[in-house]
Amino acid sequence: MIDKYSFSADRIKVEVEIKKDKHDFVPIYFVKMPKLEEGTLALLDEAKEEIINKLQINTHELLDPQALEEMKAKLYSRGVKIIREKLFGITELEENFLATSLVHEMLGLGNIEMLLADGRLEEIVVNSSKSPVWVYHKQYGWLKTNITIDSEANILNYASSIGRKVGRQITTMHPLLDAHLISGDRVNATLFPISTVGNTISIRMFRRKPWTITDLIEHKTTSSQITALLWLAIEFEMNMIVSGGTATGKTSFLNTLMPFIPPNQRIISIEDTREVNLPDFLHWVPLTTREPNPEGKGGIGMLDLLVNSLRMRPDRIVVGEIRRAEEAEVLFEAMHTGHSVYSTLHADTAEQTFRRLVNAPISVPEPLLESLDLLIVMFRDRRKGIRRIYEVVEMLPTIATGEEKAKEELRVLFKWDPLKDEIIKYKESIKLMEKLKSYGGMTEIEIQKDLKAKQVILDWLVRNKVNTVNGVGFVISEYYQDPENVLKLIKNKKNADEIIPKYYLESI
Repeated sequence: MIDKYSFSADRIKVEVEIKKDKHDFVPIYFVKMPKLEEGTLALLDEAKEEIINKLQINTHELLDPQALEEMKAKLYSRGVKIIREKLFGITELEENFLATSLVHEMLGLGNIEMLLADGRLEEIVVNSSKSPVWVYHKQYGWLKTNITIDSEANILNYASSIGRKVGRQITTMHPLLDAHLISGDRVNATLFPISTVGNTISIRMFRRKPWTITDLIEHKTTSSQITALLWLAIEFEMNMIVSGGTATGKTSFLNTLMPFIPPNQRIISIEDTREVNLPDFLHWVPLTTREPNPEGKGGIGMLDLLVNSLRMRPDRIVVGEIRRAEEAEVLFEAMHTGHSVYSTLHADTAEQTFRRLVNAPISVPEPLLESLDLLIVMFRDRRKGIRRIYEVVEMLPTIATGEEKAKEELRVLFKWDPLKDEIIKYKESIKLMEKLKSYGGMTEIEIQKDLKAKQVILDWLVRNKVNTVNGVGFVISEYYQDPENVLKLIKNKKNADEIIPKYYLESI
């Protein structure tokens, strides 16, 4: 036995044991479940048929979280009634498990629903019906589970169900699916023979309680000094790209920076699959692409949404990820026309980010890059299980002479030192400071004073463990309205509950 713990999945208390078996190369993630006899399983199938015949389920109810919870409650009570009528001598615990399993099977992903409730997991993957479900555990890495899906048809049913809820299809003709669950978890699915062993489902789980900048400072992913600079850059509408490798926390970091946008500004986010999740106090309109129907009609791409967003009077534009030349060109044109733009990109360093932007398939013309102010590169140390800002770089245009082309210089402002596990300041900013002086009308002394004030607020948030999205957002919003008063309250050593309404401290 390596570890054991429990958590709740709807009405079920799920008990998990993580064990090392001498016959296996990886530990087992073992979910303790009552063993069901064949007769009981047959009864569950009968109950399902009976409920389907009596209960109408509308598509809109599956898309609305509140309506879905009400539907689950109806199904659960109906399931309990049928189980009591047909099964005698079972315990209350078994009855509860059977009724909840019925709900999970009819409205969710069967036993995978139990895994989705485990906040210690990052990923859940189904490789085929021939192998067990695998999970990626935050502490132990990849683990096999004792959960299996009994047929390829069932995997296809789950993938199709996920697709239908977001208006997408997965079929033999269209065997790839990118979608998301109602919880916000990202899903990718593939069908045989594209995946040669069998049908697959990969679920990237998002934290049920969203990350805040307080969490990231506390976990040393960033520092209050760096965050104060990024806050100032966002306040004065500088453009930035967050890059990094897979699962380095690009989108999560971008999400934590968005509360620094003044709440009276309009934000349009554009994505293929919903990953950006901004606080509810921001003036935010999320847009997502749509695949064409089987006749090839009705598709809405990233480029369509980008062009359309410019007609929606946005103050800020957030693009989930830059992938293609057309999208990048519109994005950088948006920067040139005065819109403040934020996005993510797959690249391991600032140099790689620059090369990816200027070379195929993205191929942004170099003159357009001068409108990009900051690159933030994220890094994940898999051995230690930590995520860090690897470097913060400003794009500094250098005016070349003669026949030389204008070239972007990558000026490193901060860089992570892996030996000390510290993010070290390398150089003072040139471009940001010039912009703040020119467009913000600030002197050097005022800039330093503002940065220090922001750092004081961030350190106060960390000390007082203000780690809810709305709690952090409330303090930032109050600071924009009356900075002197907020700083005065903080310097008087006021506690969080004396400044922030209780509702904001409890809500996520």
